[in-house]
Amino acid sequence: MTTAAPARAAARTGPAPHRTSGSARRRGNGGARGTALTVLTWAIGLLFVSPALWLVMTAFKQESDAVTTPPQVLFAPTLDQFRAVIGADFLPYLGNSAIATLVSTGLVLALGVPAAYALSIRPIRRTRDALFFFISTKMLPVVAVVVPLYVAAAQVAMLDNIWTLVILYTAMNLPIAVWMLRSFFLEVPKGVIEAAQMEGAGLARVLWSVMLPIMAPGIAATALICMIFSWNEFFFAVNLTAAQAATVPVFMVGFMTSEGLFLARLSAAATLVSLPIVIVGWIAQRQLVRGLSMGAVK
Repeated sequence: MTTAAPARAAARTGPAPHRTSGSARRRGNGGARGTALTVLTWAIGLLFVSPALWLVMTAFKQESDAVTTPPQVLFAPTLDQFRAVIGADFLPYLGNSAIATLVSTGLVLALGVPAAYALSIRPIRRTRDALFFFISTKMLPVVAVVVPLYVAAAQVAMLDNIWTLVILYTAMNLPIAVWMLRSFFLEVPKGVIEAAQMEGAGLARVLWSVMLPIMAPGIAATALICMIFSWNEFFFAVNLTAAQAATVPVFMVGFMTSEGLFLARLSAAATLVSLPIVIVGWIAQRQLVRGLSMGAVK
């Protein structure tokens, strides 16, 4: 009797250390897998970012160092290429791009927000047809309309005019903006709108005081995408402008001449051109992430 009881107690308590060591082993394996996944994620991220990093690094090289084979990783950095870019009348092109991008984005939001609100909260009978009409304008190749646009701009003396680009960029970005903003509006609970209406708020008050604060991240995401499309647009700019209204993409083409490709100087120009959008995206990154998670991009 006395010897059997301790034996049973030992049998009950014996496997506990084994279970503890098994759980510790599983935690160790999970930590190792987590570390490996983190390293793999960083490696993939650096792989995708490596072209941009190489572009920035090349911008600090001399032309002779930028074209070596194999490429030079260790070199004496210099700002000569940036000085050459800024000294080549870069600022007027930058100003034209800023005007065309900011004004067209403002017009897109001023027109797109009411349109998206109407198509989501107050839909018409043929809402699907209206939305398809908006998006169908993006299916037309740009090259098919550049000649009529050139003739029309020449008839009204609007060639090489920055406001021509403003109008075209607004028309170019408005369809995608309406679709994105409509998706954001659909994510807003209907109870919020009904509560505001029960308090006596009119249509304008509901849109301005209730919807826009909720929609701020979505509007920021839409604005940033429109800014990127406008800032990078090249086809209209190179065909409808010459000297007075040319934008930075047209300016960058000037580094590809019959004498050769100035790789380091082109990299410096591309770095300077990319900085404004990168800065804006970094400032609005919180709103951008929140906006893209509201359901517009799935």
